[in-house]
Amino acid sequence: MEYSPKKIQLLLEKHGFNLKKNFGQNFIVDENIIRAIMNKAGIDKNTLVLEIGPGAGSLTYYLGLEAKQVLCYEIDTSLKSVLEETLHEFDNVRVIYEDFLKANVLDDLQDYEYDQLYVVANLPYYITTPIIMKIIEEGIPVQKLVIMVQKEVGDRFKAVPGTKDYNSLSVYLHYYFDVKKILDISRNVFLPKPNVDSIVLELVRKQTSYEIQNESLFFDLVRNSFKQKRKTLRNNLNGLYHLELIESVLKKYHLDLSVRAEQLPIEIFVEMANVLDGHEDSKPHERR
Repeated sequence: MEYSPKKIQLLLEKHGFNLKKNFGQNFIVDENIIRAIMNKAGIDKNTLVLEIGPGAGSLTYYLGLEAKQVLCYEIDTSLKSVLEETLHEFDNVRVIYEDFLKANVLDDLQDYEYDQLYVVANLPYYITTPIIMKIIEEGIPVQKLVIMVQKEVGDRFKAVPGTKDYNSLSVYLHYYFDVKKILDISRNVFLPKPNVDSIVLELVRKQTSYEIQNESLFFDLVRNSFKQKRKTLRNNLNGLYHLELIESVLKKYHLDLSVRAEQLPIEIFVEMANVLDGHEDSKPHERR
């Protein structure tokens, strides 16, 4: 497949396809970027790849060359003739024309045998977080994601404690994955050109899980701790939990309740949640 903005534009025009803003359609038209993503993805002939939003099939084409099987989800049925032309030579690529967020992916995966399951995709900006949440919450056994996302969103995903981008979503993702940036992407490699730059992230499933007693309590604690980012833990958590129990953990790290959530690594949140869960009455009594 040949790449350039002009060639992709001609392909789309040939099939009478019009780009749709409501689907967040920005197609990659730079072959160098696609090759760079493929080099980082580590795909082999034992890999089943999920691609969400194949678009005109630029990335899909290379996935078909490298992977054992490629399973794509495309919400826009008007791309069918475009993808049929782009991918006509592959018998290992399947496109399901369905909203990934509504699809029963676990059922679809039963049709495949594979050693490793990766997601490699240029994710639509407007549903990036829901896509990752679905993968986690539905237990889709993805071992690695190599995803292109809006830079601002990606900065939050990979953020570490003590940085302005670190938030509850950062903690949530780092609970399940090791997250790192692997590429910066200019807005100029897309058709049409978006208003923002992108980055490619690698999310690798953690090999060992945190020793946590109550995940629901842990995630609630994290959300409440970041409820108002500029406020201290004392202000955000007062009335929700026994602050003495939380402070007993913080003191071990030479911290106190005046600390902000953005300064705390995931391990401290885990320890605080476990201490709270270890006490039958972990919430303060309501004032009467």
